[in-house]
Amino acid sequence: MMDAAQYSETVLDHFRHPRNAGAMAEATAVGEDRNPVCGDHMQLFLLIEDVVITKASFLTRGCGAAIATSSVATEMLTGMSVAEARELTREDFVKAVGGLPKSKVHCSVLAGRALQKALAVYDGR
Repeated sequence: MMDAAQYSETVLDHFRHPRNAGAMAEATAVGEDRNPVCGDHMQLFLLIEDVVITKASFLTRGCGAAIATSSVATEMLTGMSVAEARELTREDFVKAVGGLPKSKVHCSVLAGRALQKALAVYDGR
């Protein structure tokens, strides 16, 4: 269980009530990443129409911070152009969740890598 004192209200809310969780059958691109040290694993599903991400969803196995970051990432990405999404960094994901403890920053890396892998799939279609 998460030690609530370490996390922002955004992290706690998205952990308790994740948005856009689940696989997306109609996804244009899927990116997947895992952290071999902690075992966190994320799949990011994107529906891209006319170079705009119109829908995003995720499947994540991992800690509460990983789930929350995944949930926030899908909200950030929905409505964003592919070009804008390419510019996102792990710091953008950390900022969007209201910060993460130093020991959990790797969760933002997971979201960033899954996004870049999904965009590479989109490029190669």
